Amino acid sequence: MGATSSSVNELPENEYLKKLSGRERISENDPFWNQLLSFSFNTPTNSAELKLLEEAAVSVCKSLVENNPRTGNLTALIKVFLSRTKELKISAECQNHLFIWQTHNALFIICCLLKVLICQMSEEELQVHFTYEEKTPGSYGSECEDLMEELLCCLIQLIVEIPLLDITYSISLEAVTTFVVFLSCQLFHKEILRESIIHKYLMRGRCLPYTSRLVKTLLYNFIRQERSPPPGTHVFQPESDGGGLLYGIASGVATGLWTVFTLGGVGSKRAPQQEESSPLANQSLLLLLVLANLTDAPDTPNPYRQAIMSFKNTQDSTALPSPNPHTFQINFNSLYTTLCEQQNSDQATLLLYILLHQNSNVRTYMLARTDMENLVLPILEILYHVEERNSHHVYMALIILLILTEDDGFNRSIHEVILKNITWYSERVLTEISLGSLLILVVIRTIQYNMTRTRDKYLHTNCLAALANMSAQFRSLHQYAAQRIISLFSLLSKKHNKVLEQATQSLRSSLSSDGSPLPDYAQDLNVIEEVIRMMLEIINSCLTNSLHHNPNLVYALLYKRDLFEQFRTHPSFQDVMQNIDLVISFFSSRIEQAGAELSVERVLEIIKQGAVALPKDRLRKFPELKFKYVEEEQPEEFFIPYVWSLVYNSAVALYWSPQDIQLFTMDSG
Repeated sequence: MGATSSSVNELPENEYLKKLSGRERISENDPFWNQLLSFSFNTPTNSAELKLLEEAAVSVCKSLVENNPRTGNLTALIKVFLSRTKELKISAECQNHLFIWQTHNALFIICCLLKVLICQMSEEELQVHFTYEEKTPGSYGSECEDLMEELLCCLIQLIVEIPLLDITYSISLEAVTTFVVFLSCQLFHKEILRESIIHKYLMRGRCLPYTSRLVKTLLYNFIRQERSPPPGTHVFQPESDGGGLLYGIASGVATGLWTVFTLGGVGSKRAPQQEESSPLANQSLLLLLVLANLTDAPDTPNPYRQAIMSFKNTQDSTALPSPNPHTFQINFNSLYTTLCEQQNSDQATLLLYILLHQNSNVRTYMLARTDMENLVLPILEILYHVEERNSHHVYMALIILLILTEDDGFNRSIHEVILKNITWYSERVLTEISLGSLLILVVIRTIQYNMTRTRDKYLHTNCLAALANMSAQFRSLHQYAAQRIISLFSLLSKKHNKVLEQATQSLRSSLSSDGSPLPDYAQDLNVIEEVIRMMLEIINSCLTNSLHHNPNLVYALLYKRDLFEQFRTHPSFQDVMQNIDLVISFFSSRIEQAGAELSVERVLEIIKQGAVALPKDRLRKFPELKFKYVEEEQPEEFFIPYVWSLVYNSAVALYWSPQDIQLFTMDSG
């Protein structure tokens, strides 16, 4: 590095890096820093090059770790950076490209070194590298300024105060990335960090007053989806034909130095071009999720989570003052629009979950929207393509649906939204269907996929809970949706009979067994019967509350009436079967009276007439089916590894060696 173009192969022998990591102390006022920071560097473009960068920097980093406690050169570099950031805002206003570029380079080097240090040592050891102070006679007992806290605070100020322009995009991105790296110590611990030096700085002291502004800025970075500036928009133009060294250096930076941390793997098979379209938005969202999931301090709740839980709509003039000191206002319409557009990424779905679950202002606003299909359709598409998604992404999408279906207004309105030509639904051509019927189809498909592949009881439970919440509000079900409800019950019935037969055979064989352990079919039978009862309750809820609105369901029920025969006298289902049996008997009688060889249209007409004639008091009333999502007692045990797996698999991914990661296994995401 220095005032020449650098390549990966040259790094171990680069004279400026060797001096930085060497045994000689460099004063923060030394002209060396201007030379070190005037570099251009060809950005790695693939995983192989990223690995080469790691390997090439090993000797430099090893030397720095060994010598820095004595030289304090990292401390000096950080102080050089801190002094420059004080003039960044005015430099942006004055279009001072050179100053911004060199300041960015300083932060880039700090970020690279910081990543290595955090990977190799504890926070206490890291702090030693931040607390160097040249000792003079008589000053041995003086306290060192806390440079780590000052750097953290400076990063926050840079993120929230520097205007986002083409010339500041790269340093804004680098500040967010460095912040993420600062918090990455969690990656190298199997246990969830509950007491951390970095956390302490963020929860108290100088960083705390910036909480709401930081959360707001990160949200707006996500909302704006600002694309990276095209090459040439933030570089120096040559003043003469030669242009000189300065132009060559600046052009090198323009080729993409700022993108060095935006390459790598992506979560949930996201398209690479989309990942790169707005690296600042992506990094800001990841940082926001990391901050939101920091554990509470023993005496202080996480202020970043508090800010996310309490912010309000800028359009809400009636908003009352909040007791939360970290609340702020943001444009909900812009936030909603971006969330709808970005649901193909794990992190955007996770943000949507957090907001719906924890921020009542956001939840109320979203449920009042008249265009909920813009939000629900991307969620349904995640579930529909379950084979291509990781399990965490599917769970988040499903829980979002469960939270939405807790609201009766939502359950009514989705049947009023008519959709045309759902191209991604390939099992059947759906030229026209209500959003509610499509939701039912996708959830049932997810259940059937789970029954044949993953067999996850948690997934089953949440799918059935969402259907149960909607069941009393089913309206004008599409004939295909009605068929799939009964088809699912048919599948469950066959599975029940199979398990029952296996249990019977197992019992017989146990009489002449040689003492070897037998499969626990009783438990399997209990699980399948719980699911069957839930399905019967869903059908019963629809018939009891909206029979006259759903002739297609009654038709499907009559068409497959034999399925329900075996459950009429079953002690686990007798009560809930009463209404279903009554409906089947009542409508079967009316159809038989109408004669043989009736058309489908004629049968539906008889069903509609019968629905009006059937006295409602003949149907037994059951308690309304209502299921509410309840977060686990220790949600951080799930969410913190999940968030860091997203970080690892996204922007800064390949800068961490897989063998160093302790928080999760490489296939856990």
